[in-house]
Amino acid sequence: MRTDGDAWDIVTSVGLTALGVATFRAVESDHPDPLIRDEYAPLFVHAAGEPHFLELLADPPKIGDTPLVPGFMGFRTKFFDDFFLTAAADGIRQAVILAAGLDARAYRLDWPTETTVFEIDQPKVLEFKDRVLAEHAAIPKAERRTVAVDLRDDWPAALSAAGLNADEATVWSAEGLLPYLPGAAQDALFERIDNLSVPGSRLGVESAPTGAATIHFANLESKYFDKNPFGDIDPTDLFYRDERTDPEQWLLGNGWSVRAVGLAELATAYGRTVPDLPDEIEQEWQRPRYLSAVRGSR
Repeated sequence: MRTDGDAWDIVTSVGLTALGVATFRAVESDHPDPLIRDEYAPLFVHAAGEPHFLELLADPPKIGDTPLVPGFMGFRTKFFDDFFLTAAADGIRQAVILAAGLDARAYRLDWPTETTVFEIDQPKVLEFKDRVLAEHAAIPKAERRTVAVDLRDDWPAALSAAGLNADEATVWSAEGLLPYLPGAAQDALFERIDNLSVPGSRLGVESAPTGAATIHFANLESKYFDKNPFGDIDPTDLFYRDERTDPEQWLLGNGWSVRAVGLAELATAYGRTVPDLPDEIEQEWQRPRYLSAVRGSR
């Protein structure tokens, strides 16, 4: 359970969910026809040495014959990959990855020259990530700047100190983040992004309806999966369930244009077929919405 000011490394609490996401990205990348390629993801999993996720690399979880979770991660990852690359192609040269975890986009994506990628996360998570990347002599394809700060704290000051130019357009991502923030911190997150964004800035958000985090993932694991995707941890135990603003409505009400899509629409766009799933899993599948927002004139 969460507490005020709690912290974590890569094998505890929220950090362990980032390691799980890296595992699912690695599994998707190993598919014969992957939606994304992340050659760094398995490096992180092996370096962490967490037995459950090492096992999942060799034998991913399934519902019947369907590798549901890795497929879901492929859709999500490709959405944000394309979101960043489109913004970069349109001339935006500052990218901020909020709660970056083990995201390797600074290394994976073909960024235009003079692009700076800022990664914000907990200090111990970034320390682990930097160590693994250094051990493998990884070279980023953009200027990468890490910002070790908790998103519940004054992260705009730390980001500005790292060199963000608030007078230039920025592309932001909030992927797999919002449920792990208290409602007040989530609402403050959007206000701070808005304050740091000139017209033309962009924001990609993974969102779910208020109250969506009421079903414990462990219940679905034991009922449908052949093995637990996250092992002994239930990610929904780490979620905050307090009141918060709907991200899409907040953005629309504050001068951003917003396009929202669901996983079914992404599957169609990516030429993939969504398998027949049990009703409870289907409901969970339909919850996330993926927002592409552009800041209008002030």
